[in-house]
Amino acid sequence: MDSSTPPPAAAEPSLKGFTIGVTSHRRSEDLIQALERRGAQVLHAPALAIAPVEQDVELIADTARVIDARPELCLVTTAYGVRRWLEVADAAGLGEDLQETLSACSLYVRGPKARGAVRAAGLADVGISHDETTATLVDLVLADAGGRLDGQRVVMQLHGYTDTTQLDRLRDAGAELLTVTPYRWVAPEGGERLEALIEAVCDGAVDVVTFTSAPAVDALFSRAHEMGRHAELLAAFRNRAATAAVGPVTAAPLEAAGLSPWIPDRFRMGAMVKLVTDNLLRRQVRTLSTACGLVELRGRSVLVAGTEVSLTPTALLLLRALFEVGGAVVTRETLAGLLSQDGPGHALDTAVNRLRSALPDGSLVQTVVKRGYRLRV
Repeated sequence: MDSSTPPPAAAEPSLKGFTIGVTSHRRSEDLIQALERRGAQVLHAPALAIAPVEQDVELIADTARVIDARPELCLVTTAYGVRRWLEVADAAGLGEDLQETLSACSLYVRGPKARGAVRAAGLADVGISHDETTATLVDLVLADAGGRLDGQRVVMQLHGYTDTTQLDRLRDAGAELLTVTPYRWVAPEGGERLEALIEAVCDGAVDVVTFTSAPAVDALFSRAHEMGRHAELLAAFRNRAATAAVGPVTAAPLEAAGLSPWIPDRFRMGAMVKLVTDNLLRRQVRTLSTACGLVELRGRSVLVAGTEVSLTPTALLLLRALFEVGGAVVTRETLAGLLSQDGPGHALDTAVNRLRSALPDGSLVQTVVKRGYRLRV
């Protein structure tokens, strides 16, 4: 190979056969492209959208109050938040005054991305939280102040999900607290997509749902309540579909609901994509050697002896039940229960016959007289 020719790019790990829900609005295209590049089918259902800049009358009013107050301390929680704050202030004719105000106070930042945005704006920070959480940021501020902030004017830039506990800690330490919220969440257009995602999760048609903000979790749960499917949605998340959160703040409402979301060690979207990919391939790609060849289950995709098989949801449900026990017998009663039948009947026989017809070799599914069915291993 010519030395000037770059080596071929390594193939992305394959997520073919997996369906992933994306609830984010901002930067959703990057996330969707990363997943689709790996072969996943993506259901995009923004749970919340960020209000347009022109709607931020409250932000302009809060900015004017901050400028008038001349705070001694400022806590910056997100890179996007500080960039948008400066953008809105500039559009309102307050940009220079805000820049001067922030330059005169001690800036504390929550993580390297926030630090980068602050420095890109020509400002300098005096401290950074080590784990990118608001709680640690407040710990740092209080430690530097000797535990008390009596009489000090402190402004905190919020990030769409208000951690009231941390605000209370600052007030309890004596701070005169002001807050600004550079971006506000509003209901997105096309809410039917969120309902479709909830239905798909409840129906077992989604492998994992990703979240990049805590308010999106709350919005998803709220919509599920309105649909009367909240309990069903939680059951699906506990038993079938996984959840993935970009960081601990986003994960908090999922954990409060009793779920165990996947959280990357680095709180970045790319790290979340890698974690989702690794976990799906490690936990949900399984194989079984049979008399008809190797059977591979990969999400909703089934390969038999290397041939991809298209199965209806019912047929896939039956095949999974037989696959789970290897070559053991699954009773007619058990399989009929999966079809929501009260007992064995003609519907089960019809479903099994359709499964056989869809397979390259229908003899893979054997009838065990008076007992049930098994895979021929």
